Amino acid sequence: MGSEEKKYTCPHCGQELQAWLAPPDTGWGEILVCFNNSCPHYVGSATDIENKGTDNRSMGCRYAVDPANKYQPFNLLAVCPH
Repeated sequence: MGSEEKKYTCPHCGQELQAWLAPPDTGWGEILVCFNNSCPHYVGSATDIENKGTDNRSMGCRYAVDPANKYQPFNLLAVCPH
């Protein structure tokens, strides 16, 4: 019998989270991210970020969890397509 790895899904849209290797300077390793561009958490998130200024209008947040931190959820800053 092989062991199955637990699948994590986005609580906002139900899509399975995908593994993403974060850049080395972030301090993260591999994190799990919702890459659904139609996810309610992601859609419109560009207007939810406080104090970001007018230079970063295309920045928003994706739902993510960090396996190295007991799968705690966090908002991953991301570029929102316009």
